[in-house]
Order: sequence, then C-alpha cells, then structure tokens
Amino acid sequence: MSFVQTLQEPKYWLFGIGFGLMTINITLTWRYAPVDIVGTNLLFWGGATFLIWERYKSFQLQSGPISTLLGFLIIALVLTKSSTLNTYDIFLRLSPVMSGLGLALLASGIKGLKRYWQELFILGFMSISTGLLLRIFNISPLTAKFSALVLWYLGFPVRQEGIYVYLPTGSIEVYSGCSGYSAILQLLGLSLLFLFMFSTTWKQKIYLPLASIILGFIVNGLRVALMAFLVAYSDLKSFEYWHYGDGSLIFSMLGVLLLGGFCWIFILRHDPVHPKIDN
Repeated sequence: MSFVQTLQEPKYWLFGIGFGLMTINITLTWRYAPVDIVGTNLLFWGGATFLIWERYKSFQLQSGPISTLLGFLIIALVLTKSSTLNTYDIFLRLSPVMSGLGLALLASGIKGLKRYWQELFILGFMSISTGLLLRIFNISPLTAKFSALVLWYLGFPVRQEGIYVYLPTGSIEVYSGCSGYSAILQLLGLSLLFLFMFSTTWKQKIYLPLASIILGFIVNGLRVALMAFLVAYSDLKSFEYWHYGDGSLIFSMLGVLLLGGFCWIFILRHDPVHPKIDN
C-alpha cells in the first residue's frame, strides 16, 4: 500500500488521532501527576495499544452520523480540557477512557462498543482513585500493622497505634498516599493485562488478580517499614529519596518483577498459555 493510499484509510487517521491523544495525556501526566500515576499511565496505555494492534487488520468501520458526532464531541472535550491544565487534575485519570470511548464511537459506533470492552476497561481502570477506595475501606491501619510487624520481626522496638508506627527515636503516619492502594492498583491492572493478552484457565483468572493484590500490599508494607526506619535512624535526605524520589520507583519495579516472576513460575512454566487473537 502506497503512502497516498494509507492516508485514504480512515482507520489510519483514527490511529493518528489516538496516538495524539495518548501523547498529550502522557505528557501532561508526566508533567503534573505523582510518579506512581505516571508509571501506571504508561503501562496501561501500552497495554491498550498492544490489544488494539493485535487485531487492527480486522477492524470494520461502521459508525453512524450520531455516533460520529458524539465521538468528535468527546474528543473535542478532552482536547479543550487538556489545553487548560497547568496542575494535577483528576481529569488526567479520566482522559484515557474518554479518549478511548471517543475513538471507539468514531470507529464502530454505539453498537460496536462491545468490541473494545477490554481496551476501555483497561483505560477506565486508570480512573480509579485511591481516595475513592479509601472512602470505601481504609487499609492504612492494616498497612501500619504489617509494617510494624516487619520491624518487630527484624528486632526493632516498635509500637503501632492505628495509622501510626512508633520507634524510640521517631514515628510515621501512614496516610492515604502510603496506604498501599496505588501499588495494589498497579499490579492488579498488570494482572488484568496479562489475562487479556493470554488465554488462561478460570483458576488462573482467579488467583492471578488475588496474587497481585497481596504482592502490592506486601511491597508497599515493606516500603512503609523502611520509611519508619529512616525516620528513626537516618537523615531526612534518605527519607525523601525513598519516599518522594527515585527510591519510590524501585519498590514499584520490585512489585512488577515479583508479579512477573509469579506469572512465570506458577503459570507460564507449568501451563501452556497462548496469546489471544480476537477477530
């Protein structure tokens, strides 16, 4: 197919629009959002893009006038709101699924949305905020208790009360940002991506998400235990490095590696899984 013929294909125009929307969202997230959101954003955008790329040749564009208009309005809203952002906004979490919905409407109309339910689910997963989950169930006391237990097993004279972890020379408060929901959501989203990309058994569809939740909680609990140790026995620079700086990314990568190792040891090595090819 020549370059001119490629330009005449509507689906390639949709790919171009989608790439532009993704680039805008990633750029704004990188500039204004917390580090953990940036990593999750990149992973889920990449996963949704991979799922689309695997079956783009089978796409049949069948959108009607109303669906097309609605899709353009949603995309216009995303672009307009994105152009006004100069700080972190919850819109950065909603923008991916709004962009995906607008593109799906342009591609296949309202009736064809079900073809893209996996991609929309993944993009919509990014819109789940830790604040909402904390209102439903606050796991911060559980995180504080687990972190105190880790320190106690390591021989430190530690005491825990609610969301506070006390050591003789310092203490920390496990507030919402350190509750563990961010790590849990990241690994849970990765486990869902794995299930969407590979054919798995119904047992694997149950225990893989459960394993990701447990691993996310444990990795974050270890991070909080380290924070308590640094507050009590180290300096402020070390604490800031592991709390706000690149050190926080190390625990995020550790969680991803542990989940990858779990998938390899308990699924890929023993059960023949194959990439999904949906037509």
